[in-house]
This record gives sequence, structure tokens and C-alpha cells, in this order.
Amino acid sequence: MAELSSNWKKLQAKANFAKQTHSPTLKRKAEEELSNAPKTPKVSGKGFQTLSQPSNTRAKRAANMGSVHSSRARAEVPHDQAPSLGLWATEQDISSEALAEAYGLGIKENSMMTPSHCDRVNHGRSPGIDIGKYVAVDCEMVGVGPGGHESALARVSLVDFHGRQIYDSYVKPKERVTDWRTSVSGVSRKEMRFARDFDDVQREVCTIFEGRILVGHDIKHDLNALRLSHSPRDIRDTAKHPSFKKYGHGRKPALRVLARELLSIEIQDGPHSSTEDARVTMLIFRKNKSNFDVDHANRYTPTTPSVLAKKPKKHRKKR
Repeated sequence: MAELSSNWKKLQAKANFAKQTHSPTLKRKAEEELSNAPKTPKVSGKGFQTLSQPSNTRAKRAANMGSVHSSRARAEVPHDQAPSLGLWATEQDISSEALAEAYGLGIKENSMMTPSHCDRVNHGRSPGIDIGKYVAVDCEMVGVGPGGHESALARVSLVDFHGRQIYDSYVKPKERVTDWRTSVSGVSRKEMRFARDFDDVQREVCTIFEGRILVGHDIKHDLNALRLSHSPRDIRDTAKHPSFKKYGHGRKPALRVLARELLSIEIQDGPHSSTEDARVTMLIFRKNKSNFDVDHANRYTPTTPSVLAKKPKKHRKKR
């Protein structure tokens, strides 16, 4: 009996510790999303690896609600996440993005680079992924015009906050290609046999961009190639971040330099992969997200002009 009582006390202690560990007050950022999120979970469950089988009521409710703007914690669990933590977050309707940010999951030792084996070149829109708040983009260009000095879009790749491939497509340039730049772009005449029309790609990418924050490296060139615009408030550019200027020696730092200095990985040894570059850009952003958030707040938080106190008017005495 004494041994049974001792084991029961240990079990209770573990249960209490689990409750404290999963408390929303331990992670402020997850708590903020919890306070703003509706009480009823909105989980589509399409294409996701569920942690446990939902009840019939919840399954019907999820089917009726459809997919939501932010990836939910029932989605593919970030690296190193305990199943109990994922279940708790699902019940609290916290997105996997907020969970990963609050607990620092999925980016230890550049583990976000592991989804590369799942990439499918020229696959178009990846099915079964509820895209969250952040999307990283990278494009590969070919040369058009005299001497091939002007750039035209030849491939575009998008990944989500967790580095999963969202979209990848070769693109048929509208102009005649005069320089394929194959040694850099990795694109040749052969790939154009399977490329999609520019207008179709532009329309699909524009739909993905809508209402989301874009992460990119010198992203204006990608947007120009896509002939799209996006609000500067909703852009996070790793080429323009103030703390990265030192790596450019007076110029914009190259992505391969940031990857080497900040992530200790080598990229772009041969022809570029736009999917890999987009994923590296997202990883750099995630590992420095708090600094990006501070810089963004300083740039775009409106300042209230100080109200000058009006001096009382001096009334002249009537004579």
C-alpha cells in the first residue's frame, strides 16, 4: 500500500507539471493569439497529419467551417513538438505559427531545411496545405532584350512559415529569351516545354499573396518580375534589415552571405534553386523575427504629434 501511495503521488505531480507546462501564460505570444482567437476551433484538417482522431461533432464542425487563414496546430506538427502540446494548442485554437514562434520549435540546427526532400519541381500549387500568415517567395530570371541584360520571370517558388513548399512553377517569358543564364538560374530551353503561361502563374501567385505577409530577399525584383505590387507594411525583406547591413560592406548583403554568416550553411554553389532560396530566406526571417518586428513597429507605428498647450489670451483692460 505504501508503494502504491508513493506512485500515486508521483503520478499526480507529473499531471500538475503537465498542466503548468501547457499553460498559455507561459508563452506570451501564444497567449496573445489565444485572446484574439474565437473559442470554437476552426480546423479544416485537409491533408494534415492529425494527432488524434476528432469526435464526430468536431469533425462535422471542421468540415462545415472549411479552411482558415492561419495554419492550425492540428496541421503538420513543427519539429520537436510534444503531442500533448499540440493537442493543447488545438483545443485553444492557436495556430501552428504562433506555437512555433512562442516555443522556438522547428528551427533548431536549421532543421527547417529538411522538407527539401518533399519538394516537387514545377508542381504548381501544393495540395493539402492551409497557408498561414507568412509566405516566402523567390524567383529565377532569364535574360531578354538586346544582350539579355533585361530580366524576365522563368521560375517562381513559394514556401510557408514552416518551410513547406506551397507553389513552384516554370514560367514562359512573354519576351524572346536572349540569355537563359542557366549556370545561375538553372533554367534552360528544355524546362520551357513544361512551363505555364505567365498570366496563369501571376493569377495563382497573386491569390496566395493576398492578405499575407511576404518574406523575401530584395523582394522588389521578384515583384517586378511577377508584375505585382504589395503593401510595404506587409513585406519583410532580408536584404534591407538594418542589422544585416554589416554583411554587405556598404551594399545589400547577398543571400548566400547571410546564409553562411547567420545559418552556417552554404547555398548557391551551382545553379540556384528558387525553392531552396525561399526556404533559406524564411529561416533567416524566423530566427530574427523579433528584430524584424521591432524594426517594423518603428517604421509603421503611427506617432501622435504632441499637442502644444495654448497660451491664454491676454485681455486688455478697457479704459
